[in-house]
Amino acid sequence: MVAKGLVDKLRSMIGAGAERVALTARGLESLRVQLRECADGQGGEVSARGRAARLAETYLSLNDEGRHRFLKLIALEFGPNPDKVATAHAAYQKAVGTAEQWKTEAALRGAMRSSRIRILTQFNAIPQGVKFLVDLRADLLRYLEQDRELAVLDRELESRLSAWFDVGFLELQRLTWNSPAALLEKLIEYEAVHEIRSWTDLKNRLDSDRRLYAFFHPRMPAEPLIFVEVALTDHLAGNVQALLDEHAPVFDHRKADTAIFYSISNTQVGLRGVSFGNFLLKRVIDDLKRDFPKLTNFATLSPMPGLAAWVRKHPQALVEAEVPLPLDELSTGTWAADRKMVRALSAPLNRLAATYLACAKQGGGDSGAPFDPVSRFHLGNGARVERLNFLADNSAKGFRQSFGMMVNYLYNLDDIEINLEAFASSGNIAMSASVRRLARKK
Repeated sequence: MVAKGLVDKLRSMIGAGAERVALTARGLESLRVQLRECADGQGGEVSARGRAARLAETYLSLNDEGRHRFLKLIALEFGPNPDKVATAHAAYQKAVGTAEQWKTEAALRGAMRSSRIRILTQFNAIPQGVKFLVDLRADLLRYLEQDRELAVLDRELESRLSAWFDVGFLELQRLTWNSPAALLEKLIEYEAVHEIRSWTDLKNRLDSDRRLYAFFHPRMPAEPLIFVEVALTDHLAGNVQALLDEHAPVFDHRKADTAIFYSISNTQVGLRGVSFGNFLLKRVIDDLKRDFPKLTNFATLSPMPGLAAWVRKHPQALVEAEVPLPLDELSTGTWAADRKMVRALSAPLNRLAATYLACAKQGGGDSGAPFDPVSRFHLGNGARVERLNFLADNSAKGFRQSFGMMVNYLYNLDDIEINLEAFASSGNIAMSASVRRLARKK
């Protein structure tokens, strides 16, 4: 009953938030004792859950500095015992090639297993524990930027979350206007690509010519992990404002031959590095093909969020593409009201964007992964850079990130595996001939 009361309190703190306090020296010592009991696994299952719930309650009650010290304590004081590792390693080396090799190998693996894993696993066992750990890692990632001593805990927690959020455990759901209001509110909150401005905007994105799919984990049923928004059309969409126009007539989805993925949003910062977006698209394509057999084209209308940042690092790219405006003016988008300037910028910005997608690499060299994160995602899933779209996003964010440029990535079902293999093995970027010509043109 004590553990049940603590779990209820934990749930209320997660849901409503609470005033947070500092971690005192006395509190730190008490915390060390509790973590040691947790790591040693003292008591039975009920005791373990109660202990984990109390620790979670303590963590949620702490201010930012206190949470940092909490995590650092786990990272630095609950690793493998070096003496036990050395003894087990020596025994293993001695036993190599003998009948005892596999027994000593198992003992070495056991010695290498840190107490941090046992602590994290006990958090996972409590109600709301999975969501608690996901949010805890979001904190950890912030602290990690300034404190690299937390890296070992982050690696272990990421490994645990990758196992717990394996795609085999995830459930694909189609969300509609009839889905619970609390869940629809989450979509508005989590949309990361094109802001949902109102309930009317959301309703438009859930109309009969649209689809919205999300992955859920059974231990987090009220939290979408990632969701994709789809428009059913009869053409390759080239302007996001037209696609999201609330006043546009609803397209007859029975005539659709093209599915446009125009927004993909990861919702949980704490799951960074845990990849399931590629499985989402494959599952969604299968679902759409079943419901709409006439669909033959699957493509995106995607932003290029790194374009302006790359140009800032490589200003000569503007000169090489013969762009007649400086970066600051391009980013404001005020030029879009000048018809003459619009005509003058169309070809240069298309050349600039093509060069960016074909040549810009992480690290600034000539090899490596593409600089653009959206490009890395879609190319890594077997898509092809199909078409560039000038003035495709005339929002302030669109001009600030990519001067209004967007790109269509095409998922040709016959070529996905070939493209994926070529990209993974040699970094080859699949591109339509028209985009490739633009990238080469000087």
